[in-house]
Amino acid sequence: MENKSECGSCMASNATLTAKNEELNYNPFEHRNVPHPTSTAGSFFHLLKSSLGSGLLAMPAAFKHTGIIPGCIGTVLVGIIATHCVQILVKTSRDICQECKMASLSYTDTCVKVFERGPKKLRKYTEVVRHFADYAMAGVCLGGTSVYVIFIASSLKDIIDHFAPDHQFSVEAYCGILLLPLVLITQVRYLKFLVPFSVIANLCLVLTFGVTCYYTFVDLPEVSNAKLAADIGEWPLFLSTAIFAMEGINVVMPVENEMAKPEHFLGCPGVLNITMVLVAALYGVVGLFGYIKYGEEVLGSITLNLPQDDILALSAKILVAVAVFFTYCLQMYAPMDILWSRISSRISQGYHNITQILLRTLSVTLTVILAVAVPDLELLIGLVGAIFFSTLGLLIPVVVQTVYKWDKDLGKWYYILWKNSLLLLCYLTVLISGCYSAISQIIVKLS
Repeated sequence: MENKSECGSCMASNATLTAKNEELNYNPFEHRNVPHPTSTAGSFFHLLKSSLGSGLLAMPAAFKHTGIIPGCIGTVLVGIIATHCVQILVKTSRDICQECKMASLSYTDTCVKVFERGPKKLRKYTEVVRHFADYAMAGVCLGGTSVYVIFIASSLKDIIDHFAPDHQFSVEAYCGILLLPLVLITQVRYLKFLVPFSVIANLCLVLTFGVTCYYTFVDLPEVSNAKLAADIGEWPLFLSTAIFAMEGINVVMPVENEMAKPEHFLGCPGVLNITMVLVAALYGVVGLFGYIKYGEEVLGSITLNLPQDDILALSAKILVAVAVFFTYCLQMYAPMDILWSRISSRISQGYHNITQILLRTLSVTLTVILAVAVPDLELLIGLVGAIFFSTLGLLIPVVVQTVYKWDKDLGKWYYILWKNSLLLLCYLTVLISGCYSAISQIIVKLS
């Protein structure tokens, strides 16, 4: 009897070992069947574009809220934190794909699978987590792209006011004019077909960056004209603006999932690390010298400070408007993909096309309405960054990694738990202080 019992125990142990070996040997990359895979270079351009939107040119205004020294240190810290949070999200997604033997998972599905297989006490919250992640993504989409609408509208107003001074319209009017073009460009449904737009947008941003640098470095005033450190009460708007600017996490999972060679995404050098080092460097340079140049007069986008009657300056405003216009459709891709995956199974195949058109049109319309409601670029960036980008880029990746590692390995001396607790504290600081600063200033301006 003992021999039989030992045999049964050995067989069960061998079966468990075999299952674990199969799980470890499963390579999700080998099972991905992407209709239109994106090259490594294309993925780099997508990720770069998602982090180098209007936020790049808003950094001088962010530095205004901290001063030179805290601004430089803060830019580096935000860059490190943003990169780390993307890394832990992608790594956790890959690990859970290997466990579940799935080729890839979206942002929301990663959260769901982690909670489904996590500690038993947390599994009942799986559906809550699904909805929370979807709403956070929708919030980033709505808020972030609303900022883009204001950004484009403000640039158009400056341009047209110069060429047609007798026909001046408000920023809100230009937001309404943008509705149709934005609806049309958002109908592109495959990430691969957005690569040309991404390349054009990056080229426009590089040219804008060059022109902006020219105006910034010509007749650069003394550093003493700028504050070395601003009042600490203003720092929250820097943090929320910097997080808004650098966080492209809503685009990360679609980009990684559709790469022809996803193994090139993480690691050193890797698409992610190269992109984020470049992003942090550009943000630091633009923020620092833009603030030194224009001081307390710097606006929500430094391009709005460029001379009104100079052709080169006007060309920069045109280029940045084009760049942000093309960035808009890229930022809308991820939430549209998630929303469609949730509702497509409930709709008859014959109505798929018209439903997608209506869904995208409605989403664009909502972003334009929000832009008209809060047309102050600087404050909307701060508010959206504090609420939505910090939630999607800090809170959710930290919680997902902690839940995934809870029953597995939290590291030596539970360093993962301590590290994530510190990141959670950073999130709460940004959320509470950023919202308070932005909302209080919006109330003052509207009153």
